[in-house]
Order: sequence, then C-alpha cells, then structure tokens
Amino acid sequence: MKIAMSKSFNPLNWLPRISVMDWYIVKELMGPFLFGVGLFTSVAITVGALFELVRRVAESGLPYGAAIEIFMLQIPYFVVLAFPMSMLLATLMAYSRMSSDSELVALRSCGVSVYRLVIPAVILGLVVTALTFPLQELVVPAANYRATLTLDKALKRETPLFQKGNIIYTEFRTNDKSANETLARFFYAEEFDGKRMKGLTIIDRSTPGLNQIVSSESATWNPSQNTWDFFNGTAYIVAPDGSYRNIVRFEHQQLKLPRTPLDLAAKARDFKEMNIAQALERLELIKSSGDEQQIRKLMVRIQEKYAFPFVSMVFAIVGAALGTQPRRSGKGTSFGISVVVIFTYYVFSFVTSSMGVKAVLSPILSAWLPIAFGFGIGGVLLVRAASR
Repeated sequence: MKIAMSKSFNPLNWLPRISVMDWYIVKELMGPFLFGVGLFTSVAITVGALFELVRRVAESGLPYGAAIEIFMLQIPYFVVLAFPMSMLLATLMAYSRMSSDSELVALRSCGVSVYRLVIPAVILGLVVTALTFPLQELVVPAANYRATLTLDKALKRETPLFQKGNIIYTEFRTNDKSANETLARFFYAEEFDGKRMKGLTIIDRSTPGLNQIVSSESATWNPSQNTWDFFNGTAYIVAPDGSYRNIVRFEHQQLKLPRTPLDLAAKARDFKEMNIAQALERLELIKSSGDEQQIRKLMVRIQEKYAFPFVSMVFAIVGAALGTQPRRSGKGTSFGISVVVIFTYYVFSFVTSSMGVKAVLSPILSAWLPIAFGFGIGGVLLVRAASR
C-alpha cells in the first residue's frame, strides 16, 4: 500500500523518460559538438582577430597586455558564431558513424523510425538555440564594446564620443484631414564639439498657420528647462502664403524643441556592440534622420539577431538527415560535407541580407528566408531518409 502511494504521488512522474537510445545518441553528439566549437572558434578567431592584433602589436605598438585582454574579450563572439557550425558537424559525424557501423540499420529493424532517431539531435539543437540567446544579448555586445574601448585606450586614440557635424533631425506630424504625414520640424547643425552646436538652420512648422525659419550661429541644450538656447541668429516668420511676416534678430533666444538632435549626435555603438534593445532604441533615433538606407540596414540587422540562434536548429535537422543516409564514410567526409553546407547557407544568407538592405526584400523576409529554406531542405531530406 505504501509503495503504491509513493509511486502515485511521485512529483517526478510527469517528467519525460529518456531512453537508453536517447542517452547513447546524445553522448555520440556531444563529443563532436565540443570538438567543433573548439575547432571553428580557433579558426575564426585566428583569421578574424589574432592576425589583426599581431599586426597592431608590431606596427602600432599595442601593448601585449592589452592585446591579450582584447583577444580574450573577442572569444565569446566567435564561440557564438561557432555554435551552428558545430551543431552541423556533430550531427553529421555522429549519425554517419552510426550509419557506417550499421547501428542505424539495427535500430530501424527494431521498428525505430528515422524521425524518432533524430529527436535527440533536435533537442540538442533547441538547447544550443536557447543558450545562444543570452550569450548573444548579454555577453557578446558587452565584451565587444569593452574590447573596442580597451583598444582605443591602448592606442591613445582621441575618438570623440559624438558626431562632429552634419546632424540632421526631422519630425513629422499626421494631417488630421488627409491622414498623410507632413513635415513638422527640420533641424540641421553644421558642427558639434560635444557641448555646442554651430551653424544651425531650423524650420518649424509645428504650429498650424505659423511657420518660422531660424538661422543661428550656435545653440546649446538647457537641461534645467528642457529647451534649446540659441545665440546670435535671425528668426524669419513666414505667412501661410509664403511671404515674410516678420524678421527678428536676437542674441539669445530659447526654443521649445526636442533634445533628439543631441541624442542623434551621440556616437552609436557598432552593431556588434549592441543587443536588440539597444539596437531598437537606436532605430527610433535614426528614423528621425531621414536616412532610409541606414534605417533599413538597421532593421535588417535587428531581424538577423532574432533569427541567428535558430540556425543551430536548421543545421541540427539538416545534419541529422544527411547523416542518416546509408553510406560508408569517415570523419573527413563529414567535415567536407559540413564545409559545403555552411558555405552554401551563409552565401545564401549574405545574398538575402543584401537584398533586404537594398529594399528588394522586407527586413523580416531577408533575415528569416534562409531559416525557412533550411528547415524546408531538412524536412525534405528527412522524408527521403525515412522512405528508404
């Protein structure tokens, strides 16, 4: 009676049971996966970072201590890049080895389907995908930004943390009658030294029936009153019919304008140094600049950040489907197939990304089309493997 009660009230009974076969396949996958992470990370960081750091040490006098710190900070970025490739190599090597040793034939003769055989690979792909998200969002951007700051400090670069000139901000409003957007404000500053903007031209059409053009020698942001202080300028009041209504010259005048131009002038991090939240904040700022190409490029890159972790899932399914094909092949063949698949996928991704930036594809479609295409190819390969 007590035994029956303990079984019925066991809180672990709801957990799925992992079979011996699943544990065996996962064990077969983990070795090649960890090997792939080490291999692809080493190759990528050597080509992408080490050679450049050695050149800077030799030519620019970069201290050894700073070079080592930068090298260590760049490792997380390349580890994340290696995850999908390692997933492909692991599934190909594990399932190809089991196929060449007739283990898959034995399992299928016992009634185990191909779809059931690839479940451990799919689960491992999900785990890697889930691991990629926090690394990509929390670790990689912070490490990349710290590496940039360390490099600039070590080389004693005097890189300003702001845009020096040509600061443009546009603001639109919706017309109540036609529902079309019309220009409300236009802000242009020729120069910026970090505190004071110079050579300003402002067109203000925010008040219906009152248009004004302000030309000013300089302006500063007044944080205590949330206004702009303009100095040594002229305000032209324009009537609705386009004629001048009044001209006012001033030495100092305050205007109620947004501080957005100041935020736009702040130097933005490189995209690899931003997480999705920071990229979305930057997107909202540059939308007011009117630079459609930069806006679309950032929208594409944001969608690619969302899509990238799922590449591990794509490669897990494609690699498992290819690995279950009957063949007599070694590790060299699996590695060769991995290189071909990786090259093909990333070339296709590069093409769709470029099409998204050029407005041929929407940002969402340009980022997610390779993922959808990869899942489709993996599904077709699985169906073919199951029909044999």
